[in-house]
Amino acid sequence: MKKLICSAILLALGIVVPIPSIAGVNINIGIALPPPIVFQAPPDVIALPETPGIYVVPDINTDLYFWNGFWWRLWEGRWYRSAYYDRGWAYYDNVPSFYFDVDTHWRDYYRNHNWYGHEWNYHRIPYQRLEQNWRGWQTKRYWGGQKTWGVQSYPPRTQQHTQVLRQQRQRQYQQRPEVQRHQQYMREQHGRQQGQQGQGKSQYQKSHGRPE
Repeated sequence: MKKLICSAILLALGIVVPIPSIAGVNINIGIALPPPIVFQAPPDVIALPETPGIYVVPDINTDLYFWNGFWWRLWEGRWYRSAYYDRGWAYYDNVPSFYFDVDTHWRDYYRNHNWYGHEWNYHRIPYQRLEQNWRGWQTKRYWGGQKTWGVQSYPPRTQQHTQVLRQQRQRQYQQRPEVQRHQQYMREQHGRQQGQQGQGKSQYQKSHGRPE
């Protein structure tokens, strides 16, 4: 009970403290949470072509993805995920594996209904339909199979071409200023934590009469 009360007080004060990471999710010292995205109703999504079951909310300025049962956001060089599209965000201490399959120009293609020179008749998928069916769609490759994500006369890419694109996107991602700032911040945090752990170990050894 005391632990619950303490946790509630910390949350109310907006204090962020370190806790062990679970499946890549972590809360670290100084890691702020992203601002909320306000929706008037549950959002529609579209399935992104040439991706392994990645969906995106197309009509907002923020890139909000759905993949593998979670919602994902990139904010100020940091990744967050949640079971909900509008709340419950937790810092994710890595780049989600799906991201380098996402074409960075998908918004332009969406506006023009054109995917690399091919007519793109994408399907707007209501939120409830996504929630009810995403697992089955992922297993059966529903959107990327015969439906080809709505891209007409879709020419499938080779595995080699896909790998080359992933590597290019990874390099571009690492060059983003906000990503580099966050990586530098995390390196500094890691260095401070290691220093504090070393000091604690040294003090313990001295207090117990053990040589360093």
